[in-house]
Amino acid sequence: MKSCPSIEDLRQRARRRVPKLIFESVEAGSYDQETLRANRSDLEALTLRQRVLVDVDRRHAATVILGEKAALPLVLAPVGGAGMVHGDGEIAACRAAQAAGIPYALSTMSTHSIEDVAGSVEKPFWFQLFLMRDRGFARELIGRAASAKCSALVMTVDMPVFGQRHCDIRNGLTAPPKIKVGSIIGIAARPAWAMSMLRSRRRTWGNLAGRVKGADSVSSTAQWIASQFDPTYTWKDVEWVKGLWPGKLVLKGILDADDARIATSIGVDAIGVSNHGGRQLDGALSAISALPRVADAVGSLVEVTFDGGVRTGADIVRALALGARACLIGRSYIYGLGAAG
Repeated sequence: MKSCPSIEDLRQRARRRVPKLIFESVEAGSYDQETLRANRSDLEALTLRQRVLVDVDRRHAATVILGEKAALPLVLAPVGGAGMVHGDGEIAACRAAQAAGIPYALSTMSTHSIEDVAGSVEKPFWFQLFLMRDRGFARELIGRAASAKCSALVMTVDMPVFGQRHCDIRNGLTAPPKIKVGSIIGIAARPAWAMSMLRSRRRTWGNLAGRVKGADSVSSTAQWIASQFDPTYTWKDVEWVKGLWPGKLVLKGILDADDARIATSIGVDAIGVSNHGGRQLDGALSAISALPRVADAVGSLVEVTFDGGVRTGADIVRALALGARACLIGRSYIYGLGAAG
């Protein structure tokens, strides 16, 4: 790993080690990927003002995020199916985050369940919620996260329907999956990845196991998931979740100042400025372009987090300068999982 000083180095190594259909799914944005590209290009266009001859000997990056001390203004974001990039991926990522002194957020669509991760780490972690049509299942997930002593609930609000990702269609990652011969060959050519999967305790969506009919079948689970994204949910549903959840609540997927004000009036604890990594509404603002407006709209009333293209410490500095309390990274640490577990 000493030969990988940058995220791009990790990306290139992961590309060689992870099957093509999975790696491309991690990388993909929706439709023509305009927003995905803008996330990086707009960050890179921001220049830093360099001042000199100031004593910077005693510097540190520690902060407080949602009342928790953190060694860095950084959170490992919820990523669905991280355990498909490397066996036990969510557990490995959570352990790494806790060793680094930063929060980790587990996805609803993780390969390992809330209980799997809670039983494998020493400290509480965050849990991300997709509010699905089956509100009874959503209520159960919230209860399970509370029982596991998750320290924050991250409610993703920018996915009422599933953004189309062209590479997934080409590679057969549809509902139901239609895996092609080339993909099977690509998997067979990645023996280290295959071994990590064989050693893993789960190979499908852990939070659904035993609770959704057919959850042990990738095909039937994929169809159930596709049927569960709910285009009807509104701010009233956010209030419903807030009434069930006893801890800190983050709304992730806010790009508009008016939406930020509504979220603040409901009483959420943090707003996540995000466009889902460019994987949902293509043509939407880059996350960094939206950040200053949202931060100005809420002031000091709630904390603001940011994600969307973060690859370097300089990117984090840019986001903090524009009003974020902390940044979330997704692909950046997934590349690390793919590169070396």
